[in-house]
Amino acid sequence: MWFQSDNTGPAAPEIVEAVTAANAGNAPSYGEEEAFQRVQARLREVFEAPEAAVRLVATGTAANALSLACLCPPWATVYCHRGAHVAEDECGAPEFYTGGAKLTLLDGEHGRIAPAELERAIARAAAVGVHNVQKGALSLTNATEAGTAYTPAQVAELAGLAHAAGMPVHMDGARFANAVAWLDCTPAELSWKAGVDVLCFGGTKNGCLGVEAVVLFDPARAWEFELRRKRGGHLFSKHRLLSAQMEAYLEGDLWLDLADQSNERAQQLAAGIAAMPGAALLHPTEANAVFAAWPRGRHRAALAAGARYYLWPADQSLEGPEEEPLSARLVCN
Repeated sequence: MWFQSDNTGPAAPEIVEAVTAANAGNAPSYGEEEAFQRVQARLREVFEAPEAAVRLVATGTAANALSLACLCPPWATVYCHRGAHVAEDECGAPEFYTGGAKLTLLDGEHGRIAPAELERAIARAAAVGVHNVQKGALSLTNATEAGTAYTPAQVAELAGLAHAAGMPVHMDGARFANAVAWLDCTPAELSWKAGVDVLCFGGTKNGCLGVEAVVLFDPARAWEFELRRKRGGHLFSKHRLLSAQMEAYLEGDLWLDLADQSNERAQQLAAGIAAMPGAALLHPTEANAVFAAWPRGRHRAALAAGARYYLWPADQSLEGPEEEPLSARLVCN
């Protein structure tokens, strides 16, 4: 009953086996191995983007922060949802790697930015010129931090507003696989065809040991990303171990199979919780995360029986009336 995070689950056996196999003998370092060329070619096929550049890093924070640094100068702002991972869970890494760019936090139901919110923020930007931060980039999270998914049409609407204002679009796709699996669309439809310029294609939360692919749909951005990756300390010397994970992840669409599994488990979990007396789902369950509230007494019983999950927000207390509801986040792997 481990629902604290998809990070707490094991790596898929196929991934571990691939790393073990890649560890034998010697191979070129720093991304010069043949396996990386295969990974890039396969991701170009998956995304129907034959010119896209692909670069690998080990963490989602590095993928997001380095990508945003390539898109947003220090004197500009990144527009993102108030609950976005880049805003709440990366210890200021986007601000650090961009050299001090501001984050402008936007509202919207169920973790998705409301288009009207973005429109208003863009209209207010740089009202007195040099005295204000400038319009920088838009960052979307898909699947969202509320366990929901932006549809291709929703991405296209927001990306259209950003592009009309001269801003590129970044997508935090740590759970991109879960969004694609839920929506039953193609990766291209949910990314560059909808207006995304740079996608962080997640592996770590979906069964890998630790690898994320940054897909730069404009290959002209690749060199700057490489320089920032090296300068930021995120270029792996034994890069073949990253390539091995990503190659196995893509083989036979394992990435989609794993996402389907965790999504299905979340659906089962959401249905079970919703059936409890006094329980309610707080967001639609569209990926592998369930947000719900139910009576405190049932929380105490579940935790005593060995369940592991987070009260959300964390400042709630297990002490108090049995029937008072407490909200929680549960994530399936």
